[in-house]
Amino acid sequence: MRVALVSFRLGGPDGVSVETEKWRAALHALGHTTYRVAGAFGSGEPGDVTVPGLGYSAAVAGPDDSAPPAIGVLDAALADADLVVVENVFGLPLHPGATAVLAQVLASRPAIGHHHDLPSQRREWAAMAPEALALFPPDLPRMMHVTINELSRRELAARGLDATVVPNTFDPDPAPGRLAAELRARLGLADGERADATLALVPSRVIPRKDIGRAIAFCEALQAAARPVVLLVTGPVEDGYASVFARMCAAADVRVAHHPDWFGHGGAFSMADAYAAADVVVFASAWEGFGNPVLESVAHARPLVVSPYPVLAEIEAMGFRFTHLGADPSAAVAAFLDGTSTALVARNREILATTLSPARLRRDLATLIDAIGPFPIGWARQASR
Repeated sequence: MRVALVSFRLGGPDGVSVETEKWRAALHALGHTTYRVAGAFGSGEPGDVTVPGLGYSAAVAGPDDSAPPAIGVLDAALADADLVVVENVFGLPLHPGATAVLAQVLASRPAIGHHHDLPSQRREWAAMAPEALALFPPDLPRMMHVTINELSRRELAARGLDATVVPNTFDPDPAPGRLAAELRARLGLADGERADATLALVPSRVIPRKDIGRAIAFCEALQAAARPVVLLVTGPVEDGYASVFARMCAAADVRVAHHPDWFGHGGAFSMADAYAAADVVVFASAWEGFGNPVLESVAHARPLVVSPYPVLAEIEAMGFRFTHLGADPSAAVAAFLDGTSTALVARNREILATTLSPARLRRDLATLIDAIGPFPIGWARQASR
């Protein structure tokens, strides 16, 4: 089949973009072809279709109320697809007008709604009126709902919507970072046995729910107990949070190095380099649909300190064990310094390989596509002629 993957934005460092690429790889492995449709692309490629009005502004907090895409333009962008995979456009009300137009276009078409988040799970949208919730996600005749955690599946079930859980998956043996020493040197840090400071990594965007302040507090406590700490933050600032983050960094008793331009498309380093260079990963987020940095830290064999956000309990139910970061960071600091966090790494990697591998995603997607059918291959192209 020809599969269109559609979202507000794709090709960036955000979790939705990252998981979309994993789904693309799995679909290709199953013999399908894909193309991407979005309002904006962080890293574009031939075949991408940009639809004006489908994206949203990440510079301001709250939903985007700009003009949505024209229904004919969006319909034309998806006309050549046998199956449409919707990546979180039906998950969060980031641009409600665009969501409404997409629901019209997909009224009778085979689709998978891949919902990474739901409005009730975010503080800014938890009090949405029931009538507004009807689009997040909509109940469309030929759309199968997929959530990335059991918490969301149960919430949709309470609304009368059946959903299947397909957890995020990870390469248990990713290509290692090759430029760890170069990255540390660029930060002014020595490497290996000559290292004179601890490099802590926050591999995420800078938005309120990521709770960068708690990560800074951990690093301050670690520095007070041991040696100097540099906190490297790799993601961009969004949701109108720039001034708050600037004040936070200025008040910190540790050095905060914020360099989103160093990583990803156009940057000198990969995220694999960031993980390889880090002595510890600090992930203090209050809410995650899944929490990719948690499992990425496992895959890259990095000690991890993580705040116990709700869905982390589902991950730990698979057998993973992590050092928790509480309101008082002293216990997490002690666990890192005495080697407890490091001792968990090997066991967690073994569990990752058996529970959340790319092979599982291929099996899950094959099952989903079988459940959506039957429909004739090429029906969309024939109907559009």
